[in-house]
Amino acid sequence: MKIDLATRVGEVALVSPVLTAAGTSGYGDELAGYGDLGELGAVVTKSLAAFAWPGNPAPRVSSSGPHLLNSVGLAGPGVEAWRSDYLPGLERRGARVVGSIWGRTVAEFADAALAMKGAALAALEVNASCPNLESRSTMFAHSASATRAVVEASRVADVPLWVKLSPNTPDLVEIAGAALEAGASGLVLVNTVLGLSIDVERRVASLGNGGGGVSGPGILPVALRAVYECRAAFATTPIVGVGGVATGEDAVAMLMAGANALEVGTATFADPRAPWRVLRALEHWMRRHDVARVQDLIGVAHD
Repeated sequence: MKIDLATRVGEVALVSPVLTAAGTSGYGDELAGYGDLGELGAVVTKSLAAFAWPGNPAPRVSSSGPHLLNSVGLAGPGVEAWRSDYLPGLERRGARVVGSIWGRTVAEFADAALAMKGAALAALEVNASCPNLESRSTMFAHSASATRAVVEASRVADVPLWVKLSPNTPDLVEIAGAALEAGASGLVLVNTVLGLSIDVERRVASLGNGGGGVSGPGILPVALRAVYECRAAFATTPIVGVGGVATGEDAVAMLMAGANALEVGTATFADPRAPWRVLRALEHWMRRHDVARVQDLIGVAHD
């Protein structure tokens, strides 16, 4: 049986539903030695500001069983340096590219989006899950009005906007609705869960910045619920699911919950071939279950 892995996230056509996740595969073609980047739906870059940013103090990463706790602090070279130093490598590899941007203010989102304008992007991921300095450092993604503002500001990029939202709010569906009303063409659900780890020998927080974001297999149920609830609320809205996907069955579950595509993130740190492994396992599951098209799986848990 021929398996059709193609899918769409709104107007963006993808050869497969498996993408990398922002912050887990570098800025460019760092994973190219492990697989064909052109086989993946897209490579999502680490989030970039319009300016270079050093990030948080070390240590930035800590493990907690099979999970990862990070407080990298959105360190990066800035959009201009990324376009000159990293994007060409992705283009040479035949990868579809989703740029990811962040900012501390609405104006900084606008600057980053404008700096991305004209780049060869399939879409722009707007990372709304970062601190808003104009609102006592609460996350943009914890406020419908703040999320609406950063989406509106990012429209200057003139590419499809996928808005990445936080699971750390009871108002996720309302906030997702505000993003869509402001012009987002898709939702990316979800970012990390807030957490803390303690170094019991040193008697301090394990990360230099205190708390951080938890990722890994334990947040898959959180991501699935977010995708499921937003698919129920927005029947035709394109959704990219992310959080804890490490196996083919995880990918199937994300599609069934309502995702049009999915991102593989933390699993890549332990196994850089994880995105391709998940893709092959998804294809194998479909063959065993006589499912010919990925699109036939999307949202079936709602039937």
